[in-house]
Amino acid sequence: MNKTLAFTTLIAYLLGSIPFGYLLVRIFQGADIRSSGSGNIGATNVARSSPALGLATLVLDAAKGFSAVALATALNGAASGLQARHSAIALAALMAVVGHMFPVWLRFRGGKGVATGVGAFVAIVPKAILLAFFVFATVLALFRYVSLASVVAASVLPAAIFVMYVRPDWKMVAILASSVIVCLLIVVKHSGNIARLLAGSEPRFSFRRG
Repeated sequence: MNKTLAFTTLIAYLLGSIPFGYLLVRIFQGADIRSSGSGNIGATNVARSSPALGLATLVLDAAKGFSAVALATALNGAASGLQARHSAIALAALMAVVGHMFPVWLRFRGGKGVATGVGAFVAIVPKAILLAFFVFATVLALFRYVSLASVVAASVLPAAIFVMYVRPDWKMVAILASSVIVCLLIVVKHSGNIARLLAGSEPRFSFRRG
């Protein structure tokens, strides 16, 4: 791994590891979001205590994924070669999500990576993200389970990338591989939610406090 790629990977992880949900709740409510609701630091759990902070968390978590990819794009310019550039961008997207899920600042106990993944991949494959978002919104509207909508949308993303980007340009395979790994990580992070969905005990999403 060359120095530029190593630096890109490290910065992408550190950007992803910024626990915005935890910080916002700590700053504005003086509470630890990990001790309320699901205990997750992501936007959905933050929104249960404050819709405004939940929205801010969603935007900021997406922004750190987008920023990681933007940085990787800038640092790995055309001179590095298209294949190497795609690999660097794919790795940055993956590491931003890994950083969010396993942040060093919170003893590697983070969120589930959905918003950060959206931010990262919207910078690379916007048409595929648009389709995944449509799937997310449809499932959420029908069932009101954020976890179910997240898992289904994450599962759709690699297929959408393959159909929309990889088939006409096989140089995008690194991006596809990154999306598959992110999808698997998101599903694993939702394993508890999946168990509750199967048991019929998963709470439906609501903006109501408490």
